[in-house]
Amino acid sequence: QVQLVESGGGLVQAGGSLRLSCAASGSIFSISQMAWYRQAPGMQRELVAAISSGGSTNYADSVKGRFTISRDNAKNTVYLQMNSLKPEDTLVYYCYAVIMTSSGRSYQYWGQGTQVTVSS
Repeated sequence: QVQLVESGGGLVQAGGSLRLSCAASGSIFSISQMAWYRQAPGMQRELVAAISSGGSTNYADSVKGRFTISRDNAKNTVYLQMNSLKPEDTLVYYCYAVIMTSSGRSYQYWGQGTQVTVSS
């Protein structure tokens, strides 16, 4: 079985920074897309940033210029560097990945979610 484990969430003052990490483990052959989503209670989960296996990135307009997504393919890990944090960034953040397992089939996986809280 493959699982995604997130870390790095917490409490920070407005204008501060946090770095989220998400490590995939298990019977992994390759990882194509990796992404970060976020969700408020009662709301739809929204895409924050995504990165392809080749390093191409996409960002939500609300985080462009402030957040940076990156990945370390050797470690099967994706990161989200969050700078200039705002109170509206206070949400639960979820890691997402499309992973081909050793069986040769690709599946979608979600992390457990990590809380980011930004105080004003």
